[in-house]
Amino acid sequence: MVEAARLISVIGAGQADQRQKEHAFRVGELLARAGWGVVCGGLSGVMAEACRGCASAGGLTVGLLPGTERQAANPWVQVILPTGLGQARNALVVLAGQGAIAVGGGGGTLSEIGHALKAGRPVVSLGSWEVAGVPQAESPEQAVGMILELTAA
Repeated sequence: MVEAARLISVIGAGQADQRQKEHAFRVGELLARAGWGVVCGGLSGVMAEACRGCASAGGLTVGLLPGTERQAANPWVQVILPTGLGQARNALVVLAGQGAIAVGGGGGTLSEIGHALKAGRPVVSLGSWEVAGVPQAESPEQAVGMILELTAA
């Protein structure tokens, strides 16, 4: 029997600043080292860097693309799933993970946080939205530690 992949959703802006990209890379790397994979929207910015970090540490990366073109995925997505759903795919991104880490982000990230909370998935914010019930992390290490603790409960 094949063991199911343990995935954490990493959500954030496609147009991320350098600090957000560094944080996303480190989050992906730390998750992989802890035996977890990353699921994201599959495009650029936070999504690409989380995938790059995860893949560099030997982890599984999954991208749920908004469009129908596989070529739109960032180069570090190993499992490419074109949805054709546009922003509606945000719900699938957070439902595919056992929890989520939000790194920066705008309205799309806020919608993903909402979908995750509504579905009962734990969320940790790393320089992202301040939402009731979502703990704020100060570093990638703290964010990963918090989400792994919350998913174990």
